[in-house]
This record gives sequence, structure tokens and C-alpha cells, in this order.
Amino acid sequence: MAINLDPNRTALLVIDVQNGLFSRPTPIYKEEQLLENINTLWGKFVESGGAVFFIQHSNDKTLVRGSENWQFHPRLVIGKKDRVIHKTHGNAFEETSLKAELDTLGIENLVITGLVTNGCVRATSIGAHDMGYRVVLVEDGHSTYIKTAASLIREWNETLGKEIAEVYPTTEISLK
Repeated sequence: MAINLDPNRTALLVIDVQNGLFSRPTPIYKEEQLLENINTLWGKFVESGGAVFFIQHSNDKTLVRGSENWQFHPRLVIGKKDRVIHKTHGNAFEETSLKAELDTLGIENLVITGLVTNGCVRATSIGAHDMGYRVVLVEDGHSTYIKTAASLIREWNETLGKEIAEVYPTTEISLK
């Protein structure tokens, strides 16, 4: 079963795909597939004219603003029209301009990808749902860096899929 979204009402959120999260002792689960899936979705959004937002977290320890760890992963494709939102909380809506920018564009649907599943991806999905957005969580478009990542990702896909988000794999998301 696939989902077809209106590109004029849909935005892609790429959350915290930053160097510092890829240099932890436990690697990002399925790192290559994650980056490939995000870039695939980015291509679908660019081709259809959909909006893309890259969310960039900063803190005082691992993702210090301006540091190499804070920079986006070099394999991410980021276009000139894409928007960047800086945040300091798990929920990308908290104390940021994200909602105002989405509202200006008339966005109703959010396709959510990024890092980490049980942190900022979860918090932003819940925040988006609470604000009335239709949330599409990309089943194979988010990950984490813990040893039990595979089961944790499955668990959060199921949990969020019950009441917060519609969960679809990358290949089943289209914009027309």
C-alpha cells in the first residue's frame, strides 16, 4: 500500500543528520541505507516542487554550533531552495521558526526522516501531530546509534504508527 501526497501541501523534514552522530562508538544502524533513502526522498520532493527542511541541532557537548560535528553529513544532498532550521530541543517546533515557515507555505503534511529515532524524530513527530499536521514517518528513513537499534526502530514505528503517524517505507511515498 502506497501513499501519494500533494507536493504543494507537503514538506520533507530531515532531522539532525549531522557528523557528530555518525562518529559515536556504536555506528548509526543501516547508515548507508538511511542516507540513500533520505536522498531519494529529497529527489522526489525537488522533482515535484515540494518543500524540504533540514533540521540542525546544537548543544554544548557533541553538536557545538559551528563545529565539524555540528555540520550536516557530507553525503546529504542539500539544495539552494531548501530551508535550514536550527534547534536546541528534541522537538523541532520548540523555540524555532518551523511552524511559522510551514504555515506560510500552506503545509499540512510532514514526511519525517532523520536521527535519532527515540529522540528528536519521536519528539518532532509527536509535536507535529499535536499541532494538527498529518505525519508520515518514513519507516526506513530514521535510525539511531544503539546496539538494539533494529528492535527500537521497529518498536517506534509501531508505537507512533498507532495514533501519531502513518508509517511508509521510502519506496511507497510519492508526490503528485
